[in-house]
Order: sequence, then structure tokens, then C-alpha cells
Amino acid sequence: MTQCHTVAVLGGGQLGRMLALAGIPLGLAFRFLDPAADAPAGQVGELLVGAYDDPALLDRLADGAAAVTYEFENVPVAAARRVGALPAPAALEHGQDRLVEKKLFRRLGIPTARFGSLADTGLPALVKSRRLGYDGKGQRRVEREEPLREDELAEELVPFERELSILAVRGREGETAFYPLVENVHEEGILRLSRVPAAGAPQRQAEELAGRLLDELGYVGVLAVELFEVGGRLLANELAPRVHNTGHWTIEGAQTSQFENHLRAILGLPLGSTHSRPSLLVNLIGSVPRREDVLAIPGAHLHLYGKEPRPGRKLGHVTLVEPTPASEEAVRALLSF
Repeated sequence: MTQCHTVAVLGGGQLGRMLALAGIPLGLAFRFLDPAADAPAGQVGELLVGAYDDPALLDRLADGAAAVTYEFENVPVAAARRVGALPAPAALEHGQDRLVEKKLFRRLGIPTARFGSLADTGLPALVKSRRLGYDGKGQRRVEREEPLREDELAEELVPFERELSILAVRGREGETAFYPLVENVHEEGILRLSRVPAAGAPQRQAEELAGRLLDELGYVGVLAVELFEVGGRLLANELAPRVHNTGHWTIEGAQTSQFENHLRAILGLPLGSTHSRPSLLVNLIGSVPRREDVLAIPGAHLHLYGKEPRPGRKLGHVTLVEPTPASEEAVRALLSF
């Protein structure tokens, strides 16, 4: 009988759930640690319920695991170190603090918007919390000079043409692969839709930029870098040391999904092809349409995360593979955007 290897995951949200759905066909089993007893990943693997910094639970999580990873970037760095998680905790340290992240970009010669104090950025500017900001939370627009708290960072308001993201994957031996640049649209700070490939986007420039980060961090796994395009030039906005919402389309739209490639990387398996088909991803936020209405649209694939509905919450997504004007219009009409 083939041995079933266990992958341990810090976090039990929808990203962990999708990692398991990609790994189960490979003969993998999954164990998760999450504070929430109803965490979605508990539907597809063993769920340990408790704090991320509980030493006994961390030891149970990692016991006998072939690899340990995390599915969001706000797990404690000390917890990731204790269980030997991949990507290496250095990536977490940079991804958790916007100032540390921006200084990394600057040190590697990766262009960014101006950042620092309001005197550095000019007005108006965005003021963001250095830690724990996501989906538009923890940031505000500032029109006049005001004192910033120690845990805040000002960033220049960039007149970008569009928002892009690059997903990269690096294996244990340093081999790398990249997915096509994705064009993203946000509403109220929450990702609404992603389109791939981003038409006319500077793919080579994005790969070179992401490659510097992979090498500097000794990275293993999937890395997402969010970007602004300004006059054909890319500015780095944020990095996410994990599988990423702007890569969910890869489940049907790429030869190897970001989730499977992340698992391949952390387990030391050969990386899979990132060859892709044109795709449109739409997040389901706050409510979900009827299953039969989505599945009646040619090329549409529905993913629900097993989460209780509430305003502003990502409950699932729809991927439209090889969209046509008619199928895209049908999705837009159904989802009212």
C-alpha cells in the first residue's frame, strides 16, 4: 500500500482547504491548526483547535508531518520557526510588516511608491497600519499633515493604470516557475475579479522582480507579489508569502494549480507546468448565487468555501475558463457587477 504523507498547515481557512483539495489526489493527508472550531479546512483534514502559539498544539501539528506550511501571513513567526514551516519564517517577517517589506524592496532595487512619513510621500497619501491590514482594512486616505502613530506608515498615492500580480513558485533546489501576470480589480479594498493573462503586461519585468525576492529569501513554495503598473513600469505594492486569491483561477485555468505547485515545492517534488488558458476569476462576497445558475454558464466553475455568509466576507469564487463575451456577460449579470 502506498504510504500517505501528512502535510501540516498553520491556519484552517479556505486557502488551507484548497491546498488539501489539491493534495488529496496526490496521496497526501492534511492536519490543520486554527483557533476556530468551524474553520473550513476541517472539512477536508484533521483540525486541531487552539492558539497558534500553543507549544503542545504546535508539536502535535508537526508530529510525523512530511512538511509544514502556513496559509496566511499573520501566524506568529515564532510558531512557524518551532515547526520548521516553509516558506522560511524570514518571508513571514517581511510579509507581516509593511515597513520591513518596503525596505526589502528598496534594498533589492525593486521600485515602489514613496513611503515613510507624510513629508516623504507628499499629500494626499495613504496611511496604513504596518501590521494586520488586509482587504482594505487598516488604511485611510490623508489630505493634510497629521502625526502618525509608531505602528503606521504613509505611502504615496500612485496614479496607476491597473493593478497586477505575479505568482511565482520556487522548489527546494532553487528551480522556479512563473504564472502569467494577472490583472486585478478591487472594490472597497477587496479583490472583486482577476483576469489572466493581463493584456500587454510586462511579464519578463515581473518575473525578474519576483525572482530577486525568491532568491533573497531562500524561498520555497508559492509567492505572490502585488504590483502597480505605471506607464509600463512596475511598482511593487505588497508580497504575500503563500498561495493567493489572485491565483485561484489556476485550479481550472492552469496545467498545475498554485496549490499543487506549492505542495510540490515544499515536499521536494518536481514543479508542474504553469501553462495557462485565458481565465476570469470573480470572488463571491457576502452572498452566493444559486449553484444551478452558475453551472449553466459555459466554462464556469463554482468554488464555495463552506463559510457562513456575512457582509464583506469571501464565501467562494467563480472561475470562467476561456471566457467569451456572452459567457462573461452572463457571469456579470448573475453576480451584479
